[in-house]
Amino acid sequence: MKSIALAFAGGIALAGCQTAAPAPGGRQLLLIGVGRYAVFADLSTRTRSGENARIRSLQVVEPGFEVDGRAFWGGWSWWAFDCGARTADRLDFTSVSEGGVEGPAVPDTDPSYPAAPGGDAAELLTVACFGPANEPTLATVESAVTAGQQALAE
Repeated sequence: MKSIALAFAGGIALAGCQTAAPAPGGRQLLLIGVGRYAVFADLSTRTRSGENARIRSLQVVEPGFEVDGRAFWGGWSWWAFDCGARTADRLDFTSVSEGGVEGPAVPDTDPSYPAAPGGDAAELLTVACFGPANEPTLATVESAVTAGQQALAE
């Protein structure tokens, strides 16, 4: 996978930053893992067709994260999964700067790969392919950033 810092820098280099509209019915951000980043799955974007599933994730970075003097909250990625083969494919990365400005999307052209147990891709695959446990979700990026940064600090 590409370095997140490179994706942030690539996003900065491209023009046309924008704020994406929330999904119809609102976001449903579920914290699925905390490691280098706090990772949320947006359940409102989850789709499944046969053995294939898609979902959008939000990676939250630690407070004070900057690239080229610009502060970031993290970034979004679309993911595609083959549920039977248990493979993951990150399709893009869209930075989210402090204040919630998103974009632009930077394509991730790396091929799909086996989702290693315990990793973020495997956690996302489980939610995208088989559905989440009945756990509380957050409705805004701001609330996910706050919760994610608290989780990273623990």
